[in-house]
Amino acid sequence: MGKLAAAIGVFLAAAGITGSSGSASADGASHGDKGAWFTSWAQSQQGLANTMLKNQSVRMITHLSQGGDALRVRIQNQFGTSPLTVDAVAVAVSGDGAAIVGGSHPATFPGPDHRAATSVTIAPGGEAWSNPIRIGTRPQDDIAVSMYVAGQAVPGVHGSALRDNYVTAAGAGNHVADASGAAYTQKVTSTYLVSAVDVRNTHLAGTVVAYGSSVVDGTGSTNCGPGCTVTGNNRRWADDLARRVVKELPARRQVAIANAGIGGTTSSPECVHEPDGVKGLEAAARLDRDVLALHGVTAVIYYYGTNDLQDDCTADQILSSYDTVFQRLRQAGVKVYVTPITPRPIYTDQMNLHRYAVDSFVHKWNDCSDHCDEVLDFDQVLKDPLHPNAINPSYDNGDGIHANIAGQQAIADSISLPLLARSGDG
Repeated sequence: MGKLAAAIGVFLAAAGITGSSGSASADGASHGDKGAWFTSWAQSQQGLANTMLKNQSVRMITHLSQGGDALRVRIQNQFGTSPLTVDAVAVAVSGDGAAIVGGSHPATFPGPDHRAATSVTIAPGGEAWSNPIRIGTRPQDDIAVSMYVAGQAVPGVHGSALRDNYVTAAGAGNHVADASGAAYTQKVTSTYLVSAVDVRNTHLAGTVVAYGSSVVDGTGSTNCGPGCTVTGNNRRWADDLARRVVKELPARRQVAIANAGIGGTTSSPECVHEPDGVKGLEAAARLDRDVLALHGVTAVIYYYGTNDLQDDCTADQILSSYDTVFQRLRQAGVKVYVTPITPRPIYTDQMNLHRYAVDSFVHKWNDCSDHCDEVLDFDQVLKDPLHPNAINPSYDNGDGIHANIAGQQAIADSISLPLLARSGDG
């Protein structure tokens, strides 16, 4: 049992909170290349799309937190039940709608005998990173990743793109190099196939991964609120944070921000809510593929626990799951910045007792008993000062759970940029 798990029992006993206890584990997984490559955008796969691709192309728009002199993209078949073949891939700067500007740049993948191949076949549960693609990009660029499937495939999906992506009609063929978006006649609000984009940039200090459930994924970030006229995409707090980084940190202390949120997921495997019936989405189960397989990762902002409480998890179960994940991250050399659980008006008194126990434990030691490195207090930012079990009305998306655009910005503004910049030190 880790030191955090041992301390949990003492704290919970003192708080009068009881429940089943879990044991910690760690596998010492590496968090990837610490060289010039950094993951600049991510959207974690959470299942299979409710559609079959048939001889058609998709154009997914990815929003870079940082730029560089080359890109590489990750295509996943995490939840597929048969091999996935993608026959052509290209990247370009996104224009209006489905159009691209500045020319299309074809991607290749490692092939037989170390030869580059223009197509890639990925086994069920697998992934493939492209070879480097020479294209210059800047922070906040939108990059279109266009992919062609000649046969049939059900693509892996991230459900909440919170923007329009584009698909051609079935049977339309290969349109990955099209400058015009005319062939992309269908709009979708999910992200298919591509789950991460790296940039090559020797000046970056690291990648910080936002990891958690719908508060991380960005639910509420398309809601401007009463009387507000702000519109557009990329209004998650992680997007706002990335813009602050670019604007406020010195050139040699810049970091990339990657979002690994999946709505509806839990930290604890003992009280799992399975969005759409998909298994393996709790924090520890997806840690390798959604955090440690990314590149240049120096820190994780960990927001988990709100769905655990809603699914009747105890503070003991939640904190034990924290212990498991935090140990693995720390052993991989990744710093852990944890946020206390934010309020929900639908929590029962018992749920709030467990929430207070988790949050008090985090605050009491302020470093999760040597298993996390800093507390980022989203709860303090979002709560109504007059009703601490509810979100401040000016930040409420309307569901009592998620932050609107103003609340997203408030979260981003509360995070110490020098802390993120130092995440790769020592």
